[in-house]
Amino acid sequence: MVKSAERTVRILEMLSSSPDRLSLAELQHRTGFPRSSLHALLRTLAELKWIEAPPGESAYGIGPHALLTGTAYLDKDPALPYAQETLEDLREEIGHTVHFARRDDGHVLYLATRDSRVAHHVIPRVGRRLPAHVTALGQALLAQLTNDEVLGLLPAELTALTEHTITDSAKLMDELDQVRSRGWAHEREQGTRGVACVAVAVDYRIPATDAISVSMPASLPPSGVEQVAEAVVRHTRKLAATLRREGIR
Repeated sequence: MVKSAERTVRILEMLSSSPDRLSLAELQHRTGFPRSSLHALLRTLAELKWIEAPPGESAYGIGPHALLTGTAYLDKDPALPYAQETLEDLREEIGHTVHFARRDDGHVLYLATRDSRVAHHVIPRVGRRLPAHVTALGQALLAQLTNDEVLGLLPAELTALTEHTITDSAKLMDELDQVRSRGWAHEREQGTRGVACVAVAVDYRIPATDAISVSMPASLPPSGVEQVAEAVVRHTRKLAATLRREGIR
């Protein structure tokens, strides 16, 4: 029973992280599960609408009931309504796209986003899970940990999303030292070409699990980045104080 539960979760996580639907053969190759037991699990998950395959096809993707579970998590998170208010205020002040995310081991999970009103190519973020080392959000949260804790969370080989992604562990540790020193993280085109981000941890928990970031054009001059960072620090400190006052942990 425990093995079946573990396999079910692995299938759901694999399908949710894949940009394309996956066939039975692809899932078997990636999971290593026996074909007979994998087929039985897929059939059960499809019947329960956790996964789905278009009529006449045998490639699977996430189904609607997975969305229901994710939405329930957001609805029941006590910090999220306050974070959403902060995102509204921050976007109103600076005009750029803003995010609220939570560290999930060596990744960050996006829980809320407010897009810039002038954005032309909006990439849906809520529910996305990205490696922590490639995002300002993740770097702000990794900086809350010791270097040994960070190395224990991250894989030995760091994934590169662009040519600017930090993939050397020693360089990442140097970057985290800078984050700790200045109080905010700054990455430029490490996750997305043409985009830079500033992020600050929301320190209502120790170590902080949540952070707020701002996405802006990578061409923004240093003075503009400093202005954005000051605003993010100010709004994030206010949010942390509110969450502590409300007793949210």
